Amino acid sequence: MIRKKKLAVTAVLVLTGIMVYLFLFGKLFAYSPVIIGFEKHELTHSIIYFQKGVTFDDYQKIDTLIPRVEKFHELAFRRKPEILLFSDSISYLRRSLSRARFCAFYNGRIFASPWALKEAQNGKISLEIYITHELSHSLLHQHSGLINAAGYPKWLMEGIAVYSADQMGTSVYPGREETYRMMKSRNFMPPTVFKTKNEDNIKLDVENRISFMYSEFACIVDYLVEKYGKEKLLVYMKNLTKGNDHDTIFRQIYGTDFERMLVDFRQYVLLNAESETTDINKQPAPATNEKNAGPI
Repeated sequence: MIRKKKLAVTAVLVLTGIMVYLFLFGKLFAYSPVIIGFEKHELTHSIIYFQKGVTFDDYQKIDTLIPRVEKFHELAFRRKPEILLFSDSISYLRRSLSRARFCAFYNGRIFASPWALKEAQNGKISLEIYITHELSHSLLHQHSGLINAAGYPKWLMEGIAVYSADQMGTSVYPGREETYRMMKSRNFMPPTVFKTKNEDNIKLDVENRISFMYSEFACIVDYLVEKYGKEKLLVYMKNLTKGNDHDTIFRQIYGTDFERMLVDFRQYVLLNAESETTDINKQPAPATNEKNAGPI
């Protein structure tokens, strides 16, 4: 009996040690109540943490982005977004969930990699645009909560972020016209397939797969705004933070099925990829197959 108790205590201690390590130095660091190895700067709208060695110090520039993000989304941050600036690549990769330049977590925290800060310093990317993109995620994550944030449509999350940050046509992201041309050339990622096990089965003949998909989703958001108005987009966006069924919410707000909208959108792209006009009301005849949301 005593031996069993010792083993149980040992197991608990080991598991506790592992969890403490993960929260302080591993993949759960984004959710840690304690931030070790970073200096804290609390500003009017945000909290900036930076590792020793970070040369970027214009924190006020980041802080001014928060009101702009809130204005576009017509939502206020429930708590100041926390942005962590890394100087050490190994530390970033150990604590981040991806190798991307930036990473936004379901609790609203944002990580900025050392190479992203360097690229911004060298003028390769706009730090303001990228941080604005991540702040869009952070804001929606805060309003969704952990569970609903995990279930929020991934394509819409990225489409709104790119659209609101005016990111199309900057850095590696193709602009609207270029994205239209690529879609006309039989490139299309069905939104519901994005971030699923079937995503890799969709072939895309594009230079940068990720940036194309993000611009494609931003084009869908742009289409919804131009055709139905931004107010409906915001209602759609906010309703989904409550964990509501996507297809039901879309139909209630837009008066059409999501798949039907995608068919109309792709026809609109085909029409406007061939002309200089982008009249959103100039639509071709309806397609006969409403489920044709895959590659043309």
